[in-house]
Amino acid sequence: MARLSVNINKIATLRNSRGGDNPNVLAAALACERFGAQGITVHPRPDERHIRYQDVFDLKTAIHTELNIEGNSREEKFVRLVLDAQPAQVTLVPDDPGQITSNHGWDTLKHRSYLQDMCALFKGEGIRVSIFVDADPAMVEAAAETGADRVELYTEAYARDYVDNPERALAPYLEAAKVAQQVGLGLNAGHDLDLHNLRYFNQHIPGLLEVSIGHALVADALYLGLEETIRRYNEQLG
Repeated sequence: MARLSVNINKIATLRNSRGGDNPNVLAAALACERFGAQGITVHPRPDERHIRYQDVFDLKTAIHTELNIEGNSREEKFVRLVLDAQPAQVTLVPDDPGQITSNHGWDTLKHRSYLQDMCALFKGEGIRVSIFVDADPAMVEAAAETGADRVELYTEAYARDYVDNPERALAPYLEAAKVAQQVGLGLNAGHDLDLHNLRYFNQHIPGLLEVSIGHALVADALYLGLEETIRRYNEQLG
């Protein structure tokens, strides 16, 4: 069964919109765990517009499941945060500072040498490394040469195309997943996965270890409640 890691960025966005500490990010993360999440994901950005750097340390000392920190390792502050917080996993994402959300994976061929250095740095501290990539077999194969433990497939295109043709939407991800197995990489996935498209993805992608879901899950929780929402997402992964 693939693990559900809940991205709590949107909880932090809501908190920051009014200042103060309501909703409380740590309380939300602990509730996610209590309701069945097997991990917590955060994606801090330099302007701290949602997750604050202090949130990461608060989470690390309090949660009982895995902490996954996503972000751009070209930001020195991010690298220091990961090394100091010592999460179970760091996911390297090639974000530009002004991006609203992640919108592409690494070119692991072009940036192979750089990514090798980053993987060595984090793995030297005992932190599992996942590289965010598009569903391109060449990018997956090259990711294995960086020393990464896993890749996370960027699933926006799958979610967009699933509505019209699930089989066609899945096809490039299936090829990428097969390559990941062949080269010995663990497989994560994330971005726009939801209650409509998650089950099909999970049933057809071999070796899927973890999905990271935030925006859709938090939005569903507005209507269903957080406990019921997490139950339903886990059901899709069962």
